[in-house]
Amino acid sequence: MTFRAISEDDPGPKFAGIFEEYWPSYRKWWTREGMSARPTYLESRRAIRQYMPEIADLWAELCELTGGGDAQARFLSYYCPPPYLSGCSQAIWPGDAPLMVRNYDYAPAAFDAVVMKTRWQGRGVIGMTDGRFGLVDGINDAGLSVSLSFGGRRAVGEGFGVPLILRYVLQTCTTVAEASEALTRIPCHMSYNVTLLDSARNFVTAYLAPDREPVLTHAAVATNHQERVEWSSHARFTATVERERFLLQQLTLHPTTHEKFISAFLRPPLYSTAFGAGFGTLYTAAYRPREGLLELRWPHRQWTKSFRNFAEDSVTVVFPQDSAASASPRS
Repeated sequence: MTFRAISEDDPGPKFAGIFEEYWPSYRKWWTREGMSARPTYLESRRAIRQYMPEIADLWAELCELTGGGDAQARFLSYYCPPPYLSGCSQAIWPGDAPLMVRNYDYAPAAFDAVVMKTRWQGRGVIGMTDGRFGLVDGINDAGLSVSLSFGGRRAVGEGFGVPLILRYVLQTCTTVAEASEALTRIPCHMSYNVTLLDSARNFVTAYLAPDREPVLTHAAVATNHQERVEWSSHARFTATVERERFLLQQLTLHPTTHEKFISAFLRPPLYSTAFGAGFGTLYTAAYRPREGLLELRWPHRQWTKSFRNFAEDSVTVVFPQDSAASASPRS
């Protein structure tokens, strides 16, 4: 897999070009149950305007940039998307400096593999894209960092795909307090754990769900369940409890340097090799809010991006051979 770094301050040809490249695959996923199973354009526009009015014009601009089609606009709204699952572990380092580290466990075949730096609407954002408009993790120029992990519940309801919620948070918020307020009022279509960290080292993990009220916690660790395990087979398969216990031990029993803390994510039980099942660790990300910096890591490899230094380059990572045939969590 080749990870690409792309910088484009305003929506333009780079965004449009990559969208066109990925659109056939995303359209197939989006319409797998038929277009009638997805909200209409008017329903999508109404939801964006109601819950994310600050980025409604940005959404409309991106829709026009990608051709102005009905299907593209509905997809870019990320409103009531098809269900999808991921693995993931994330934690806040217990040291003095703010540092959030996460593993993203997912299927290579269903992954953008694009780190994008933008300055849409005047707000600097760097993050790993999903569906081009959304993000699975990221940081903004105010030092707010955010990351998601699946919450381990089957419930599906009316709401936005969480990657667009993360984009909204980074576009409109500067502190954990502001972001927490946003997460409590925007409906999420599935259960996700969203960890927030700002430059003052304030942090929150929000448990989002489509069928109950959001819960804001001071948990420094999030894996793939919320306050308790509710989907036992998924929990066993992803080892969510074991990963949570390991991280809690890292936080409480074994004080360590930030470098050793990051390195722990590159080894079992946090690092997953379940690529054939669609839950292998695609990358480890370390976010440093005060430096405006993102470090992407793999065993024996590191790739660093920041607001001050963001080269448009690429890095190729080799995963186990069966990863190319893995079953997509989007399928």
